[in-house]
Amino acid sequence: MMKKLMISVTASVMALVAQAAEDHQPKHGGVVVETKAGDMELVAKPELIVIHVSDHGKPMKLTSATGKVTVFNGNDKAEAPLALAGDKLEAKGSFKVGTGTKVLADVALNGKPAVAARFTLK
Repeated sequence: MMKKLMISVTASVMALVAQAAEDHQPKHGGVVVETKAGDMELVAKPELIVIHVSDHGKPMKLTSATGKVTVFNGNDKAEAPLALAGDKLEAKGSFKVGTGTKVLADVALNGKPAVAARFTLK
């Protein structure tokens, strides 16, 4: 009886760990970081930076959002404002992005205080 209970508890814990890890996997081919405002996935292209926000793996409903991104690549630094675009945030500009590029996003979502998210591109 005790052995069955331990196996059941172990299986439940493993399922929860797997689900938590899955929640933080990129769903749009970007890099995911966890913040107080939710999980943020950054997808960086030379002309567009997109941030997808989710809560426990489900896309977050965004009613308002403000912020900016700062892209650091070696000695190069570029800043751009973030704008709400449907269910995501976008910054348009000319960005030098590649492996090792660092991006700092300061974002305020749905009227809540701003949070900082730091990404390193892979």
